[in-house]
Amino acid sequence: MKNVRIIAGICWAIAGLILIIILFPGLNSFSVSFSKLPFMKLNPRYTGGEIATQLISEKCTLDIRKPVFSGLLKERNSGFVQLDWHGTVPGIIKDSIDYDNDGKKDFCIEVNRAKSESGIQLYNSKVKKILISTPASYGWAVRVGLSKE
Repeated sequence: MKNVRIIAGICWAIAGLILIIILFPGLNSFSVSFSKLPFMKLNPRYTGGEIATQLISEKCTLDIRKPVFSGLLKERNSGFVQLDWHGTVPGIIKDSIDYDNDGKKDFCIEVNRAKSESGIQLYNSKVKKILISTPASYGWAVRVGLSKE
């Protein structure tokens, strides 16, 4: 019985080694095809969420993304809404934002890109503060903290 287990273990190890040698050259193509499966998607905490509203002007486009409250197992009580300015972004940005599309302005944001200073005026109790205000490869990005209640 002991010899049968040893032989089975050696056969299993050899089969695994052969499988690894065969599959190793194709790992890049496997990973690309695996990432395109419908259940594989990036976490909204990383991407900023889906675009909810897009405000287009002559030189600049403002993307207001959907609020993100996602957590590992359940939704969190605190989250954020991300704002992205694309195109030729002005030196001083001043926009009133209605992130929940209820027809009322929720906050007014002002960004001085030259000094990297950001300010916010709150009109909604669910809006808390600016979490991140930073230049991005496409223009400028701001995350504003939210609470559910």
